[in-house]
Amino acid sequence: MHWQEAEREFADDVVARETLPRTFERSAERNADRLAQRYKGGIYDRSLVSAGVLPPASEGEYADVTYAEMRDVVRRLAAGFRELGVDDDTRVALYAQTRMEWAQTDFAALAAGGVVTTVYASSSPEQVRYLLEDPGATVAVVENRDLLDEVLAVADDLSRDLDAIVSFDDVDAADLDLGDGTALAADDVYTLGEVHALGADAFDEDTYQSWLDATGVGDLASLIYTSGTTGKPKGVRLTHANFRDNVTQCYRRFADRPDRDPDVPGISAESTTLSFLPLAHVFERMAGHYMMFAAGATVAYAESPDTLREDFGLVRPTTTTSVPRVYEKLYDAIREQAGESPVKERIFEWAVDVGRSHHEADEPGALLDAKRAVADRLVFSSVREAIGGEIEFFISGGGSLSAELCALYHAMDLPILEGYGLTETSPVISVNPPEEPKVGTIGPPVVDTEVAIDGGVVGEEVAGLAGDVGELLVRGPQVTDGYWNRPDATAEAFTEPDRLPEDAVVAGTPPADRDGDPDEPWFRTGDIVQLRPDGYVAFRERAKQLLVLSTGKNVAPGPIEDRFAANEFVEQCVVLGDGRKFVSALIVPNFEKVESWAATRGMDLPDDRGAVCRNDRVRERIQEEVDRVNEEFESYERIKQFRLVEEEFSEENDLLTPTMKKKRRNILDRFADEVEMIYEG
Repeated sequence: MHWQEAEREFADDVVARETLPRTFERSAERNADRLAQRYKGGIYDRSLVSAGVLPPASEGEYADVTYAEMRDVVRRLAAGFRELGVDDDTRVALYAQTRMEWAQTDFAALAAGGVVTTVYASSSPEQVRYLLEDPGATVAVVENRDLLDEVLAVADDLSRDLDAIVSFDDVDAADLDLGDGTALAADDVYTLGEVHALGADAFDEDTYQSWLDATGVGDLASLIYTSGTTGKPKGVRLTHANFRDNVTQCYRRFADRPDRDPDVPGISAESTTLSFLPLAHVFERMAGHYMMFAAGATVAYAESPDTLREDFGLVRPTTTTSVPRVYEKLYDAIREQAGESPVKERIFEWAVDVGRSHHEADEPGALLDAKRAVADRLVFSSVREAIGGEIEFFISGGGSLSAELCALYHAMDLPILEGYGLTETSPVISVNPPEEPKVGTIGPPVVDTEVAIDGGVVGEEVAGLAGDVGELLVRGPQVTDGYWNRPDATAEAFTEPDRLPEDAVVAGTPPADRDGDPDEPWFRTGDIVQLRPDGYVAFRERAKQLLVLSTGKNVAPGPIEDRFAANEFVEQCVVLGDGRKFVSALIVPNFEKVESWAATRGMDLPDDRGAVCRNDRVRERIQEEVDRVNEEFESYERIKQFRLVEEEFSEENDLLTPTMKKKRRNILDRFADEVEMIYEG
């Protein structure tokens, strides 16, 4: 039986159509004695710990929560939220970093009947105000005193009063500045430990079950706001069914199915994941949260993205989800450690070349097998051990991953399974299967998902690829029904019922039990993809980010930028040229590598990084890397000129989204002078 047919027919206790709280309850019953969560000590002033609900974790170490214990916490928090007035007409805003309490609060608020709306912990005051105002949130759950103060600072500006604010960490409500105009009082501010205490006093099993029964799969579960790379964020309406069906779709692809070879890794109750992406984002919410808890897996929470090496070693996860930028930085750290001496650096580069050749060879042969074994013993085994030694595979989403970088991870026996989706699709549309991953693709569509390719939005030079190229349209049970209070945006995002362009190519499989009209409209993703003859999809570019040169040529900047992802001299690159005669780029050098390169040549570089960017020898060295990348592209796609800039694109300077996508409009504004120098001489 082919794996795709086996995937469609696979069924077990995790495959179900039910609400998210019901999924958690059933999983907790099946896996009561298994570890559900692991949390690190010495980071937070956790109110659940100070209240005696959970034991403290030793500083720098992880403590454990079983499924039975987590279920007790969730149930009592749900009862506590009901005491605060949360019901089926309540939007609960969650404003916190990814941590244990985020997961518990999410399940509890949903069990109480509420709708969870999300706020990135990095949001500006104006964004916080908008993300509370637009959904009409009346309860805000924050991480700590700092974020509590930010909510209080905008509370007076909201058209609806906040009934309560809850903090994960201990806060002193008597010490708060509530302002003169707010309806909030000190006794409207609670810690999560206090909400748990309210719930413990009020909890009744039959009443709790009645709350779960009152919520239907078609009811709204969450409003997740788009990251806002273009314009004001829109609230995407996602139901319990949207999320739960996507859990089933992805679980069928990743589960330890009986048809698989035992050597093929999968997700099961034996899995452990390290969670560090924002749970406010749909990718981690579904893949690292709902799917893992449905499977009965263990979810450990990293201290921060800056402590991943340490946390990988402590947790020893079998899998994790992340975005391309994290895999780039992790590889940079691996390569930097290998470059501590010229000998180590040469051995590392030799091993990478051998690993890549072995991975790409259909029949490696005895000699290449032997070299691969030596490379593994000298380099790859220590790399795997440095990140815990138990990783079976990574999952990548939230942006385009460099095919070269992906191949390097596969070469080290750290396969990255790249997938694709959007907030509006809960999010996964396609993802590579563990038994047959294909580097450079985002996999075939998941089960019960139809895709269509509209080729009318691309130029001939892009359409010349093998297979069908165009904008990706999709429909399936994971697709939203639209945006919160934005009928205009909803209408624009969908085709008219059963209205596909005449030349559109359709692939994938519709659900066998499709609800409603079989001619339901298609969602327009706005992304240009290639549907290959083998059924796998390759991402090309956001339609809005295609560069249309003044010559009329269309250029996809993403594939060019991706070719720099594993480059040791280039930290970041953004490709420009829309409306211009030629393609250019802004490049952030890897200053550490540039400095070590200069030192080996006896060159004295200035301490000022701006001066380093203006150094002729440095520019010449980066030019060599640009020339090497240019060889892989057509003449009109090649970078003709570039400028080196010292400021790294980050979330802090508002040049990256919280999921590390480039904010191109902001980058163009920030470096307007440099761009003009490129094009105006």
